[in-house]
Amino acid sequence: MSTSTTAPRFPAWLAAVIDVVLLVVFALIGRLSHEEGLTAWTLWVTAYPFLAGWAIAWVTTGAWSRPLALWPTGGVAWILTVFVGMVIRVASGQGVEDGNPLPLSFLIVATIVTGVFLLGWRLVARLVTNRVARRRAVTV
Repeated sequence: MSTSTTAPRFPAWLAAVIDVVLLVVFALIGRLSHEEGLTAWTLWVTAYPFLAGWAIAWVTTGAWSRPLALWPTGGVAWILTVFVGMVIRVASGQGVEDGNPLPLSFLIVATIVTGVFLLGWRLVARLVTNRVARRRAVTV
């Protein structure tokens, strides 16, 4: 009889897929809320700065090795995703509003929404995997 309480490992590839899907959903919500045209190309143009930021964050933080870590891995990856995404948007001339290349309102909304998306699902997954681990420890 084993009494191990180790939480089940969460597959890094699945974490990556969830992150990418949520960042594309973020871009989709943005395009639809501003009534901008929606094609695969326009969705890509809107999403790629954040996807590039996420890819850089994923590699530099080692997020694949701890895909459910909220801090520091998850938090740093989220901030890097937003920071690099904003730099790419400004450099590529996206989102210029009244001559302002980075409206504060967009920065705030993007930071909050991507944080809820990228950290929120991890929190839920951690709660579920911890609960599963506790149940296994009790029933084994």
